[in-house]
Amino acid sequence: MILSVARTHLARLRRDSAGFVLSFVVPIVFFSIFTVVFGGGGRSGSSMVVRLAVVDQDQSEMSRRYAEALGKHRNLSILPAPDASQGGALAATEQAIRKGALPAAIVFPQGFGAQTLAGGDSAPSPSVVLLVDSASNPFAAPVLSRVLEQIAVAQRLQPEPAAVATAQVEEKLLKIETRDLLGAGKENPWIALSAAGLGVMFLFFTTSTAGGAIIDEADNGTLERILCTRVGMTRLLMGKMVYLSGLATVQLSVMFIWGALFFGLPLRGHVTGFLVMTVVTSLAASAFGLVLAAACRTRTQLTAISNLAVLVMSALGGSLYPRFLMPEFIQKLGLLTLNAWALDGFVKVFWRDESVLMLWPQVLVLTCAAAMLLFVARRLATRWEAF
Repeated sequence: MILSVARTHLARLRRDSAGFVLSFVVPIVFFSIFTVVFGGGGRSGSSMVVRLAVVDQDQSEMSRRYAEALGKHRNLSILPAPDASQGGALAATEQAIRKGALPAAIVFPQGFGAQTLAGGDSAPSPSVVLLVDSASNPFAAPVLSRVLEQIAVAQRLQPEPAAVATAQVEEKLLKIETRDLLGAGKENPWIALSAAGLGVMFLFFTTSTAGGAIIDEADNGTLERILCTRVGMTRLLMGKMVYLSGLATVQLSVMFIWGALFFGLPLRGHVTGFLVMTVVTSLAASAFGLVLAAACRTRTQLTAISNLAVLVMSALGGSLYPRFLMPEFIQKLGLLTLNAWALDGFVKVFWRDESVLMLWPQVLVLTCAAAMLLFVARRLATRWEAF
């Protein structure tokens, strides 16, 4: 009898597509994603790779040796320095970091070589300047400080860049000034980024679940009666999208207002940008929910597919884990998700304090995605018009 009961439940599991997906497919997918993120992201097996530019204002032999050592370090990826044709190299670099085009930079100021030879700790001004954006990578400053100290020790022991990887830091040989160009003057800025990440993810869960109402209408015969009227499938889907996008807008607004009231979320002063990103994100999420509903035959199937799709998009798009900590190819792959574009827009609004006009790439992508997804949902919904 015991084995008979077990066989009965096994047969039910085979017929339960949602249970099968949640039990076997979802764990394997997430195991694969996070193994790639944490296990294969960096060079030589290291997943923590800091991307930065090097600005050498000193142009001395010592600064060139430091720059060469930085370029050979396994945890660093050196990017081209910004074009300084419109101003000084330092100003151009700071502007690039503020705009998000560059995550971090190391600046060797004039006199660095002479200060280093004379003893960096006794110099009247900082030997090295770190320019960072803690939203792009909060670990950049400590990692770069550690690497610079390793280079300083290696240069004292032997002037060969190959010694950097094995150098042990026993004393502070450099004076390092860290400038967080965006986060220094903000109060609790990470609340907005957290609210955006979780809020966008739950938008997709909400619209996917609510969009499944059309499946219920098809099952109970309501959809057939609706289509017999002058409404038509196109108008029906448009009406459902208006409802879903309104529901999603209210949901995200409630989350941000709650954060502003109780957790110091800086909503005041960012209302216009917030509303713009909320509306276009809600439209894209609503169209996504309609596509899933139109593609699925049953509620059970919708639950399984929507959970898998939303969780995968959230993992790759940055809702569950910051994209700046992912390998570069995973970051690019994440741009195929709606989450990544929505979060990039909210980062521009709440972190970079950019104007609404600067949101045009995110607004364009999300709006076009909403239109394309609605078109796909309309094509998939033709199966119901055969009633």
